Amino acid sequence: MSSTPLLEVTDLVRHYSLPRESLFAPPPQVKALNGVSFSLEAGRSLGIVGESGSGKSTIARLVMALDHPTAGAVKLLGRDLHRLPRDELRLARRDVQMVFQDPYGSLDPRQTVERIVAEPLGVLDSSSRAEQRERAAESLASVGLRSTDLQKYPHEFSGGQRQRIAIARALITRPKLIVADEPVSALDVSVQAQVLNLMQDLQQQFGVSYLLISHDLAVVNHLCDEVCVLHRGLVVERGAPSQLFAHAQHPYTQALLAAVPRAEPPPSASPMAAHA
Repeated sequence: MSSTPLLEVTDLVRHYSLPRESLFAPPPQVKALNGVSFSLEAGRSLGIVGESGSGKSTIARLVMALDHPTAGAVKLLGRDLHRLPRDELRLARRDVQMVFQDPYGSLDPRQTVERIVAEPLGVLDSSSRAEQRERAAESLASVGLRSTDLQKYPHEFSGGQRQRIAIARALITRPKLIVADEPVSALDVSVQAQVLNLMQDLQQQFGVSYLLISHDLAVVNHLCDEVCVLHRGLVVERGAPSQLFAHAQHPYTQALLAAVPRAEPPPSASPMAAHA
């Protein structure tokens, strides 16, 4: 008998109504999602890729229960998040946390690192201030920062260090799932690799699952066990990154792959030039 998936998304639809263009016309709609389904097992990572406007970030908001679907269900550990009473949803949020794209905008510059990292505990936990400080120090240590950093402010850190702080904040409730929305796109390429390797190490250490929202196929290939290709609010292809990217079947996936820039060797590096 198979176990219940950690995350199960079924026929997810989200349409947004725009302001009326005239008094008698119905309000126009944006169809962000048109029936998306996928599942994610515990301890694994799933990437959602697609161009801007494909519906990736809408999925992230619905999985985090920050928005309500027009239809469909989002189940975390078998619980439909959008049907839970408010108190039960609050408790369920311990199991799912989020890392945002911008490490500069997602951290309050007026707060110390201690308050930023411990913030989820203040909302979801009844532990004392001393306990929260201890857990914040442990969470910082898990991402390679020091307890002495607790009293510093975000402006004292580099972009990569700020994203480590954001990951520490997400980890502090020991969630089962972390939704990472373009977590390295605002970082330099050299720093991107450091953060991705850190996320892999934390997955091995804590068994956390990742739902990775990205437009970068290389990032998804590095971190994810499976990938869903999203196009116009629908999953058009799904599979292991190595297999899907090598043998893409859908024309949209093929177009995404064709758009990835590739470094070409200079003319002097060619075999013909070497023997000239």
